[in-house]
Amino acid sequence: MSIGLKQVFNKDKTFRPKRKFDPGTQRFGLHKRAQASLSSGVDLKATVQLPSGEDLNDWVAVHVVDFFNRINLIYGTICDSCTETTCPVMSGGPKYEYRWQDDLKYKKPTALPAPKYMNLLMDWIEVQINNEDIFPTSVGVPFPKNFLQICKKILCRLFRVSVHVYIHHFDRIIIMGAEAHVNTCYKHFYYFVTELNLIDRKELEPLKEMTVRMCQ
Repeated sequence: MSIGLKQVFNKDKTFRPKRKFDPGTQRFGLHKRAQASLSSGVDLKATVQLPSGEDLNDWVAVHVVDFFNRINLIYGTICDSCTETTCPVMSGGPKYEYRWQDDLKYKKPTALPAPKYMNLLMDWIEVQINNEDIFPTSVGVPFPKNFLQICKKILCRLFRVSVHVYIHHFDRIIIMGAEAHVNTCYKHFYYFVTELNLIDRKELEPLKEMTVRMCQ
């Protein structure tokens, strides 16, 4: 990793504060295993498979938090060029437009500028992963019955961030010399969500051609 890339990705320069796991806990161990998957030469496709004897919800939980941390960090590095002027609509190219709905202020799908959409998206995810009733941190506290459904929605929305970054701001990633790292993060995300069927295939369409070249 170049010095410039370390400056971009090794600091806590995240769009939102990082959610962390307590050292010594089972989830911390799974978290470190998931992080190790970004090491050079590791077979990403193999690392996303549920380890023998581990709980599926725990495995998904640590990955959802890791992906949130990584993707909001990546967006944080380009967010100064993602403005209401440059990106008046949250989109993934001319064929895909993403509208925001949260059942609170935005009860119907609403077209928004990309930075506003991103703020709402990151705020919403942060609320979910910091909610002890959804992502319990205490040993022995069960996950809710709809946990995987909530995670699917989180991962779907995080994927839309990747779509926007790749299609509209990848030139900035290249300028920073960070494309290899971002591509590795993307491949890890893609292999994970497809291995465990956590995203509807139609959601993956905007980056389909790139993904075929990169991951298959």
